[in-house]
Amino acid sequence: MTPEPVTVAVTDHAVERYRQRVSGGSGSLDVRTQIAARVARAWAAGRSEPGEKGSVHVADLERRDVVYVCRHDRPRGDLIVVTLWESGEDAAVPRRFTDELRRLDRRAGLRPGRPSG
Repeated sequence: MTPEPVTVAVTDHAVERYRQRVSGGSGSLDVRTQIAARVARAWAAGRSEPGEKGSVHVADLERRDVVYVCRHDRPRGDLIVVTLWESGEDAAVPRRFTDELRRLDRRAGLRPGRPSG
């Protein structure tokens, strides 16, 4: 079954994670466009699966260790890339570190988008 067409949007958070993990801090100005294109190709190829809390995980076609975490707004036909991670222990920043930072933020009472000081 072919997935329905979507328009891909990318959050600033996902751009930063991509720069850290995929582009190697290359400073490329079109990172957001690169992410959108990669996610759109992977989505069209059927490389998506349900994630946690209503998210959709889309696996990159070129770097199979990269997983994009998205929100799918079906009525509007939008796929919003919220963040990404690399799977495996050879990852630049393994997911277990990302998960641990999230746990520490929760313990400290921090939430995304809320100032820490």
